[in-house]
Amino acid sequence: MIGNLRGTGQRAVLVALCLLGLLSACSDSTEPLSSDRNYGFSTDVPGIQLPMLSAAFWIERIGDDSERLTADVIAEFNRRNLASDPHLHDLANLPDTLAREQLLPLLDDVSRPARSPRYYADGREVSSADYARLESALGREALPSELEVRWGLVVRRDSMRSYPTDERVFRDPAEKDLDRFQETGVFPGQVVALLHESADGDWWFAMNYHYAAWLPKAAVATGPREEIERWRNRAPRLVVTSAQVGTNFNPVDPRTSQLQLDMGTSLPLMTGIEAGHDVNGQNPYASHVVELPVRDDDGRLEFRPALIARSRDVSVGNLPYRPSVLLRQAFKFLGERYGWGHDYNARDCTGFIGEVYKTFGILMPRNSGQQGQSDFAPTLFFADGDGDNERRQRALERLQVGDLIYTPGHVMMAIGRVEGEPYVIHDVVGLVYYDESGELYRGTLSGVSVTPLTPLWLSPGKKLVDSIYAIKSIR
Repeated sequence: MIGNLRGTGQRAVLVALCLLGLLSACSDSTEPLSSDRNYGFSTDVPGIQLPMLSAAFWIERIGDDSERLTADVIAEFNRRNLASDPHLHDLANLPDTLAREQLLPLLDDVSRPARSPRYYADGREVSSADYARLESALGREALPSELEVRWGLVVRRDSMRSYPTDERVFRDPAEKDLDRFQETGVFPGQVVALLHESADGDWWFAMNYHYAAWLPKAAVATGPREEIERWRNRAPRLVVTSAQVGTNFNPVDPRTSQLQLDMGTSLPLMTGIEAGHDVNGQNPYASHVVELPVRDDDGRLEFRPALIARSRDVSVGNLPYRPSVLLRQAFKFLGERYGWGHDYNARDCTGFIGEVYKTFGILMPRNSGQQGQSDFAPTLFFADGDGDNERRQRALERLQVGDLIYTPGHVMMAIGRVEGEPYVIHDVVGLVYYDESGELYRGTLSGVSVTPLTPLWLSPGKKLVDSIYAIKSIR
């Protein structure tokens, strides 16, 4: 009977009989079943086969998987960069007061009219009157000559903005994707220095370790600096190593129930004895107990125990910094939609890179230009034009897993080679290359993607590889 079936009906019967154990030969090499595993995979990305979308494919090609940097070396790496890199903020050594003249450059760096037109979602251009209204919301006139620095911990994932507003603006009337008032994201447990507040009192002008912008007050709990430092330095700590995990549901305290925690979030651990073997009505022995910062009704900082199931993708302490682990971490974001400045509950190219490296304890500047042009890590710099093309090519031939490749406004991570072609994983919007007929193809990626490097173009006259201006090696 089976021999008389054809096409989809035959495959369905074969699958059913194999699942029921009624066929003796149900091997992986059965042609109809093997092809079904691809689920009709196809792509307009050149040089990509389905196995390449697995970290295991690239891990098999690693020559040396030894640990690159120890925890002590990484700690020194961060200490040195926090002290010297202008795009990183050493909050531990921030003074208790700042002069008005010290704050204004930070404020002006993000809260300023764009040089080119901006448009609201309804297509209306942002006018000079709109910018004047936004400027008045900054509360500049309330700035004293000397500012007292206040302190807080972030209690939920939220956004840092160019202005103290949720209004969304875009570069083009037809664009609805990249909100140009979106600067970056913040995450539970991040320490923030609170430097100023908006005229309406609803926003902080806040500084974290690598950014300063406007943050809703509802996302922050304020507290004494000493208490926050104690919490930040408490060990051991649980590090989120999945793209996202959530705290356990509990019916007792909604502030700690199903709270989203993104990759790289670090929280101090508590013991079951400290928690009293009962956390919000659940025995904690099958979960990790973390000390979570929460906000009381007046915005003040409190700490409460919360549970994260031991089955979740987390680590006690940072992960060992090895190429195979780096690849596994990067591929956990594969397919996530692109989110400019951590919009869409996602991340952009540098947000993706930064979150991956935070699982090893490695901190870096926020934006691609800040990363690429700084010397926070050993760097090869390349000049524009043909003069440095030979040096670029030699550098591409020596790429190792995890090396960071910078082009204007973008960063990519090297993951390995196939038949001599270097491949990268990156969080990217567009796709441009010449197809087999010699026509320029423009496609969309808008997510964390694996691509080859050399076939891609920026524009009809510019190869992507010719625009590489820096390659960094954190090893």
